[in-house]
Amino acid sequence: MKPLKEKVSITLDSDVVIKIRELADEDDRSFSQYINKVLKDYLNQKSK
Repeated sequence: MKPLKEKVSITLDSDVVIKIRELADEDDRSFSQYINKVLKDYLNQKSK
């Protein structure tokens, strides 16, 4: 079964949004998918 997703709203600085969009495009992911990946990678690294 796929994990459940939850919608959230956050406010980001426009320079951060621009950079995330660029990186997401390079990685062939949507903006949301890329943010999810970055956050998961960060959380995994913090738990080590």
